[in-house]
Formats: sequence, C-alpha cells, structure tokens
Amino acid sequence: MAFLAMLVHGYHPEVEDAEIYVPGIKKLLNPALYSLNSAFFESHAHMTLFPNLIAGSIRLLHLPFDWALLLWQYLAIFLLLLGCWHVGRLAFRTARARWGGVALVAALLTIPVAGTALYIMDEYLNTRSLSTPAVLFVVINIVKRKFVRAALWGLATAAIHPLMVVFGFSYCIVFWWFDRNTPAGNRHDAKIAAAAALLFPFGLFPPASDVYRKILEGRPYFFLLRWQWYEWIGIFAPLALLWWFRSVARKNSLPVLEKMSAALVLYGFAFFAAALVITIPARFANLVELQPMRALHLVYVLLFVFAGGLLAQHVLKNHVWRWAVLFVPLCGVMWYAQRQLFPSTPHLEWPSADPRNDWASAFLWIRQNTPIDAYFALDPDHMALPGEDQHGFRVIAERSRLADNLKDSGVVTMCPELANTFLDQTQALHGWKSFQKSDFENLKRAYGVNWVVLQNPALPELTCPYQNRSVSVCQVD
Repeated sequence: MAFLAMLVHGYHPEVEDAEIYVPGIKKLLNPALYSLNSAFFESHAHMTLFPNLIAGSIRLLHLPFDWALLLWQYLAIFLLLLGCWHVGRLAFRTARARWGGVALVAALLTIPVAGTALYIMDEYLNTRSLSTPAVLFVVINIVKRKFVRAALWGLATAAIHPLMVVFGFSYCIVFWWFDRNTPAGNRHDAKIAAAAALLFPFGLFPPASDVYRKILEGRPYFFLLRWQWYEWIGIFAPLALLWWFRSVARKNSLPVLEKMSAALVLYGFAFFAAALVITIPARFANLVELQPMRALHLVYVLLFVFAGGLLAQHVLKNHVWRWAVLFVPLCGVMWYAQRQLFPSTPHLEWPSADPRNDWASAFLWIRQNTPIDAYFALDPDHMALPGEDQHGFRVIAERSRLADNLKDSGVVTMCPELANTFLDQTQALHGWKSFQKSDFENLKRAYGVNWVVLQNPALPELTCPYQNRSVSVCQVD
C-alpha cells in the first residue's frame, strides 16, 4: 500500500521545502559545499537531528545519496500507514475497518490540511515525513498505557521536529483526561498539564522587529483571520465529523474510538483558540511562528483513519466493487491534482534519471560544471515561475546563492536574526527581470556573485556556457 501511495502522489525529492532540509544533509556529507549564505538552511538543520540521521545512514550503509532519499521517503510512508493500522486496531474490532482506515489515508496523503500549507505527507523527504508517524506511535502507546514506549517515541519526535511533539503530547493529555478509567484527581491534573502544554512556548520569543513583521506579512497562512472561507470549513468540518463519529462509536460500543474522537474535538478547539489569541493582538506577532493551527495535521490523519474504518465497516463491507468505486476515482483525482502542481516534471523523479525539467537540468549542469565555491544569483521568485515547478536551486546545484523570496522568507519566520540579511539581499535583487550587465556587476561588487541563472533570452553581453529552451547559466566577468 505504501508503494501504491507513492505511485498515486508522486515523488519529487528536490522541490519546495527540500530546498531547506536537504542541503543540511549534503553539507554534513561534504563540508566544502555552500561556503556562502548557508545560514538560510543551517538555522533549521541545527534545530533537529534529521540531517544527522539521514547523513549517518548514508555513511553507514554506503548508499548513493538520491537512492537514500527515496528509501527514507518510502520508509516514512510505510511507517505512517503502519501507525494508522495500529490506530485502527485500537479503534475498531474488525480487520476490514482497520484496512479501510489505512487505505483512505494512503489515498489522501497529499490532501491540504485546511489553510496550514501542510499535506498529510509531502512528496519529498523532510522532518515532517518522520515526525508524523512518530507522533502517531506516541498516541498509540498512550492509548495502550505503554508510557515508557510513548516517552521514547516522544523523544525521537522531539529530536526530529520539536514543534510536532508539542502537538502530539497535547493531544495525549486531552485524551488522558477523557479516559473514564483515569481517577478524577488525575483528570484534573491532566487539565492543568494540557493548558501548560498549549501555553508554555508563548513566553520564549522576543518582540518582533519591524523588518520581521514585514516578512511575516508575506505568509498569510500564519494569520488565521486572513484564511479563505473554504479554509475555515477545513477547520470546523473535520471537528463536526469527529463529534458525529463519537456518537456512532457510542452506539456501536467502540469506546476507544469514542474517546479519541471526543479528545480530538477538544484538542482542535483548544488550538483554534490559541491561534485566535496570537492572530488578533498585534503585540503577539512574534508568536505566529508557533503556527498553532498546524495541530490540525494530527486531526486530519486520525479523522481519515476513523472515516475509512467506519466506511469499510458500514458501507463498503466485503463488496470489492464498492471499494473500487470509492478508491479508484479518489486516487485518480489525487494523481491529477499532483500533475497540475508539477506539470513540467515527471510524476516520479527516480534517482539517476536525467531531469526532464529545464530548470532542474540547468541546476544539474551547474553542479557538474562550475566551481564548488561559485556564488549564484537568480530571480528571487524563481520557484514560482511557470515551468520551474518549485525545484530548489541549492538542493540540485549544490552551490550557494543569494536569498530568495519564497523559501528563505519561510526560514526567516523561524529565525528572526536572519531578517536584515534576507531583506538586504532580496532588495538587491529587486527588479531582476529588467537587470542589465551593470546590475549584475553591482551584485558581484557587493556580494561576490560570479554566476547568474537567467530566463531566456539571456543578455548578449554575458558569457553563457549553458543554455536550454528556458534557462541560461551565465558568468559575471
């Protein structure tokens, strides 16, 4: 099922946030890489053991880098589905219901989680790929009262993604409170602990500077009141369904499903309230990087496990044609949606295959034909250009570049100390599409930039040793 899920949702190891996470792994394996401007990915790498884990496995097993990423991505999907199966074992009595939950999650891996800018599982390897199944195993062991195992999974999650473990343990505390077998006094203690888990990070962040506030404004999904109406539906519709699942579970004598659904509703509303508190008063802008609405990620995973289980139990049953009527069109829609996101790129970017995307081809040429200390400048919005398909320059080219407006701005929201550097570099690239040779020479004088990547047609005054249909790679003499 993990293999089929990857076929449906695709595999793109060098897109979107891979531009932040993968260079940290590559620099551990080859410290000579990224001699300039590396703070824009190392700031994330220093907060997690994720790059150390992946780099260590590559050294230990002597794996080719690209194949290692593919195997880790497959393992992450497998562990997520395994966790969903174990949740199904706790919530349901029949194997059919358990597999229904697993199948629905597998079919919906890349469904957006309301307005959080998250999928259940991305098409590339990152910290969330491993923290998502780890949080599930925290929850599973708490429900089973295996507290030592839950603590170990929690430590593993914290080492990979410190924020996600807060969401996981917050839900576990709320579930513990709903467990009627817990003594009343302990339930009262659990309320206090839940409040502490939700609120403890709020005092850890310094006031936001004006530059930092300006950068935050470019990330509307941080601010709940700027979400679209359909994204608000994505908040409350799942909670309403979970409340209904609670009633269905009670009628069918499924006590664990009843408690887990009720706990998810309270958990979702608690973080919604926290998001409102952060969003409305301007003085709390320094807290938006906590992104409390990302608590919905766990809500969505468990929602689909429960929904798939109930569908399998009460609707699909043992009729193969009913399973086909549900899952074949659903998988087709999810596959089609992914093709629209990456229309100029193969659905599965296998290791060692020649890139069929013009931008990725140019970046690969740069890796193979430019000095390791070359310093590049690109359109600061290049990842959003038609045909680029959000491929990351650093992760493919393995060269340093000036900051961009898309991924590096996201880094700054988590690392405010980079705000002035980011603003300085992106302002230097302002008006990129009308740059002339003198502008590129100014970049060389100010920052040491000696190479640029340009959309065609390139300037005839520049020496461009590489060109394809869309892109030229040029030297700044």
